Amino acid sequence: MGMMVQVCKGFGLVVVGLIAVLLIRTATFPSMQPEVTECKALDTDFIQADKDLKRRFQEAIKIQTISWSKFVVELDEVAKLHLFLEESFPLIHTSPLVTKEVINGHSLLYTVKGSDPSLMPYMLAAHQDVVPVKDQDWKYPPFEAREDNGYIYGRGTIDDKHSLMGIMEALEFRLKLKQIPIRTMYLAFGHDEEVYGKNGAGKIAEEFMKRGIKLDFILDEGGIIVNNVFKGLDKPIGIVCVAEKGILTLNLSVEAIPTGHSSMPTPESNIGILTRALSRLEYRRQPIFFGSGPEKQMFEHLASEAKFPLRFIITNMWFFRPLFGWVLTKMGPSTNAFARTTTAITMVHGGFKTNVLPPSAWAIVNHRIHPSQSIQQVIDHDRSVIGDDRVKITVEEKLDASPTSPFDEDAHGYQVISHSIRQVFPSVLVTPGVMIGNTDTRYYWNLTNNIYRFTPTVAMGPEDLKLFHGINERISVDNYEKVVNYYYHVMQNADKMAVSLPHSHSQEL
Repeated sequence: MGMMVQVCKGFGLVVVGLIAVLLIRTATFPSMQPEVTECKALDTDFIQADKDLKRRFQEAIKIQTISWSKFVVELDEVAKLHLFLEESFPLIHTSPLVTKEVINGHSLLYTVKGSDPSLMPYMLAAHQDVVPVKDQDWKYPPFEAREDNGYIYGRGTIDDKHSLMGIMEALEFRLKLKQIPIRTMYLAFGHDEEVYGKNGAGKIAEEFMKRGIKLDFILDEGGIIVNNVFKGLDKPIGIVCVAEKGILTLNLSVEAIPTGHSSMPTPESNIGILTRALSRLEYRRQPIFFGSGPEKQMFEHLASEAKFPLRFIITNMWFFRPLFGWVLTKMGPSTNAFARTTTAITMVHGGFKTNVLPPSAWAIVNHRIHPSQSIQQVIDHDRSVIGDDRVKITVEEKLDASPTSPFDEDAHGYQVISHSIRQVFPSVLVTPGVMIGNTDTRYYWNLTNNIYRFTPTVAMGPEDLKLFHGINERISVDNYEKVVNYYYHVMQNADKMAVSLPHSHSQEL
């Protein structure tokens, strides 16, 4: 009995000590948010959303640069957009500092020459094309660019013409102020991102590689500013995606059972074998990898502003990581996607007549691969789970998850972006994250180790996320004004030799 008492006392001391460590870490966990000077509307270098700036944005939305498929893009509309950009931004197109190139007939590449050739250049990217509008009942015509109650409605307002126009507005403003860039900058605007970007960004990347150009960092579309995501965290979150999930599309096919009449069915059918395999894939999903990628640091960057008990948990990820990762997989599809490689059954086909056993059956399974997992590991898991050699697995499409870009204090590109976000959106908490979709950056991996994906689109809640590729896509005028100012600050901060000295406003000079 005495021994048992001693064991219990010892265990109790361990528990008390553990709780003390957890509480101390919670109380002393430092903020990871950069301290900056807020950008204000009264600053002399603040870009106002006046009627001309709004009009230019609306005119860009009216141009129907639709990508229908890999083989069908509205190239005449793309040409109209090129002409519109020339007419709308005369300083850009006449400045001796700027060189414009049309890559592969339709994509745009601008080179803005910096005054210090010893500094590595950087690139800002966006895309010209938009997704189709089909069988959707909009409040206003999707290419009318109607302004209503402080919002501009239209396809492309948040994907991705607001970035393209915001970049151009910011550069035109700098040239108007006669600001000479210190660091050379490239603007890359592909024309087919919505249909995989091979002929746009893919060709731009080839040009960079031919010329032997390496970049300090690349900023493209990606994470956005979200509100009301987690209980216990009241401030909006700006997610700068430092990695992108990979893609693996598999064809599962079965031709094991010969065809025959339905009046004399065999004990099994090709459809039955296939459906059992698909059911197993859904039931025994890919393993949880939360914490092995940047998603762990995503929550730690938010810890200083979180309330108890969320703060208690995310400041002690070393202890709660397995439990927290499991909880994320149960909260919903979006949080599950952060924690693991996802599995989606997207197409199924089998049979051709009501009274004939099908000679074959097939299905398409689409995986989005976590940065810590390889393509082969995903395939091996599927084979093990299915456990039936009669199900043939064929790879239809594959793309490894991207490398993870650095996001520490010495990561120049990340710090430029995070400082710029905080200057224009001072209440936003900036955090690294993982892009669960894919962007044009898939073609730029060989150009730099520092690729960041962020667009300052503000989503007030889950309903706003449905606007991407959805009905009534829109952006508020206030948000678009901030988009323009954000890109201006990125350009200004990128010119600084040290990220500890972010861009100061003109009245502070």
